[in-house]
Amino acid sequence: MPLTTTPLVTGWTLALPRDGVPGRDTVPESVDATVPGCVHTDLLAAGIIPDPYVGDNEARLDWIGRGDWTYTTTFAAPPAARSAGHRTDLVFQGLDTVATVTLNGTELGRTANQHRSYRFPVDIHLRPGTNTLTVRFTSPYSYAEELRERLGPLPGAYDEPYPFIRKMACNFGWDWGPTLVTCGIWRPVALETWSGARIASASLAPDVADDGVPLLRTAVQLERAPGCAGPLEVGVEVAGARATVLVPRGRTDGSIDLPVPDAELWWPRGYGEQPLYDVCVTVRCPLDGTGTGTGTGSGPGTGEEEEEDAEPAHTWRGRTGFRSVALDPDAFRLSVNEKPLFARGVNWIPDDCFPARLTRQRVSDRLDQAVAAGVNLVRVWGGGLYESDDFYALADEKGLLVWQDFPFACAAYPEEQPLRGEVAAEARENVVRLAPHPSLVLWCGNNENIEGHADWGWRDELPPGRTWGAGYYYDLLPSIVAALDPTRPYWPGTPYSGDPDLPPQDPDHGTVHLWDVWNRVDYRAYADRVPRFVAEFGFQGPATYATLRAALGDAGLHPDSPLLARHQKAEDGAGKLLRGLGDHLPQPPAGDFDAWHWLTQLNQARAVEFGIRHFRSHAPACMGTIVWQLNDCWPVVSWAAVDGAGRRKPLWYALRAAYADRVLVVRDGAVHAVNDSPNTWTGTLKLATRSFDGAVLAKEEHRVRVAPRSVAHVDLPAALAEPDDRNNTLLTARIDGTRTLHFYAEDTEAALPAARYTADVTRTGPGGYEVRVSAETLVKDLALFPDRLDPAAEVDDMLVTLLPGESAVFHVTGADLADPAALTTGSVLRCVNEAPRTAGENA
Repeated sequence: MPLTTTPLVTGWTLALPRDGVPGRDTVPESVDATVPGCVHTDLLAAGIIPDPYVGDNEARLDWIGRGDWTYTTTFAAPPAARSAGHRTDLVFQGLDTVATVTLNGTELGRTANQHRSYRFPVDIHLRPGTNTLTVRFTSPYSYAEELRERLGPLPGAYDEPYPFIRKMACNFGWDWGPTLVTCGIWRPVALETWSGARIASASLAPDVADDGVPLLRTAVQLERAPGCAGPLEVGVEVAGARATVLVPRGRTDGSIDLPVPDAELWWPRGYGEQPLYDVCVTVRCPLDGTGTGTGTGSGPGTGEEEEEDAEPAHTWRGRTGFRSVALDPDAFRLSVNEKPLFARGVNWIPDDCFPARLTRQRVSDRLDQAVAAGVNLVRVWGGGLYESDDFYALADEKGLLVWQDFPFACAAYPEEQPLRGEVAAEARENVVRLAPHPSLVLWCGNNENIEGHADWGWRDELPPGRTWGAGYYYDLLPSIVAALDPTRPYWPGTPYSGDPDLPPQDPDHGTVHLWDVWNRVDYRAYADRVPRFVAEFGFQGPATYATLRAALGDAGLHPDSPLLARHQKAEDGAGKLLRGLGDHLPQPPAGDFDAWHWLTQLNQARAVEFGIRHFRSHAPACMGTIVWQLNDCWPVVSWAAVDGAGRRKPLWYALRAAYADRVLVVRDGAVHAVNDSPNTWTGTLKLATRSFDGAVLAKEEHRVRVAPRSVAHVDLPAALAEPDDRNNTLLTARIDGTRTLHFYAEDTEAALPAARYTADVTRTGPGGYEVRVSAETLVKDLALFPDRLDPAAEVDDMLVTLLPGESAVFHVTGADLADPAALTTGSVLRCVNEAPRTAGENA
């Protein structure tokens, strides 16, 4: 009998605390529960709690993470569940986190790891009629704090016990995220009934052989049902290639290396196509009892003599693509199919504090935003999760490379039991789960823990001989990757220089994180260094207007609002936002939310774009930038380019400009033409200095040829490198349709004219408008914010600078406007050198 699955996703209830719910006089004993889900979302759906993301509700809901919670359902066992020779398992794909599972009053087991699945044999516990399944969750705080008390405290960035529990660390709060500590059945649960044998795991390692032929390395672990002791036959089929292997009597493992000559190579976006192939792995119990495969348990067979009527006992299906991947550790340069690439990256955090709410479409939308911004690599950050199968499948389809951190972040982690065993189990399971995905190109041991031990004073706080995680990063995790996913590189952590004896932030080796910018120094400090690879850097800015208004209400839209402060988690974040304006932009008038919002969003965009362009211009000495961060999990002032409601901030538009295939960068008395495309870039570099009224002061032309994936440099003559009147002069550099503008003075020093322009609006269809702006003077960083008029509205471009006589057209979609002319007024259409306005005008 083939394996059959019976989902258990209906009929669940959540018992409420016997001592009541804070702030509620009467509540029912239980509410309907959604599986997959969590306590917060179930209480929210039942109207028991307010939205945790709105106002200051987060602070009122900390009792949820301190409580014990019980989920219950009833079900009828599938007909074959108690048949002779069959086996039935209860399978939880994810439990968050500390749970006791009981069936019909019998305890099946206990769990303590959000990052892994659990399987319990239930044959002898099932009843012919109604069965009752109960999952009782213990408070994550109780478990973690008790373990911390037993093992002893450890240093970390936050005074929370997350290192003592295998759970999404940022659930306990971060400098961009709320403290909303969850419990629940967060991934699907089902009964699986099977006979003969099942595939316990299929480890697929797609690779390319030395002769250039795609190769699929497959290792299977099998489980036998009662009475199945004879030989088993495992088959693998992909892209027209097929092989079988005989697993001898009593064995439960086998492997096949299968050449796939008809498969095409998978490439990252911008380098080629992304062909993907269905993979089918089967296990059969041969009818003659001896097996028909020709393998020996460790190699391929022909499969030609297979019994056609031997129905597979279990079939595993997946998809994969074929590519080679390599990491040059000295240069920290990734290569795919032997082609080095510059990583145009973004960091990814969990897109919701309640990840069971994430649909495939929502994940796809967010990754599409990364693609549209020119991104080719997404780093899954170590304070979150191993993401869903959908995440990696979508990355495969879209050609996005994935750097996967193991979930350790910003703390010393104990290596004692039971945690070490849990870490090993979760790592083995997830390495096997993710290995088929060609998008995955790097395993990384942790986020900032090696740096913390070296540079944050942890060594002084740790008692002699106390573990802090090194055994995970240098021993356990690399050994698991080497055994289960040998085709991919492993790196112990980030930042890390490649040698435990070197400083982890050595710019000449490995990866660095640059957080002196934002925390202490001006963003121009990016120009003082040329690291090999920047795995984290960024700058804060508020969420979009529509997102903040929905979360805070009109009363919260004030720079000094207590509600806004609740949605700013960074230490002294409000002060750093204003100090970060430096001499780049003026300070907003006191109390003027619109000016504060515009200037801090713009400064965020400029800071990150400045850093990206500088580092890209130094390729190949620098071969990657991973911006902190792509996305948010709730409405907040943060480093994200896309806010918690999925709206694009000005930073997103700046990312798109800085991550374009071809950019021109002016620095150090030269123009640097960056060509990260597969084609040679030839043309005439046209240079001109202009006064702000548009008059050309000096100009030059140079014929340039920039090879694919390279940078060319053209020195500026003295007259263009440093003009006589830097406060009233800008440089234009253009090759065909690629242009950059370089201002010699900061905005607070430059003699920028008061902007004059005409703006006209035309309706283009349902929800669509075209806004044409024609400049009479210099108009710097023109931006349109249609979400101020309609929260559903979006605009296609932003931060456009116009010289006198130039025009730009903005396309607005998703808007339903009673007065389209409002798109050209007040705080909707802005630029840096706009005429002074009254605070709140046309807000």
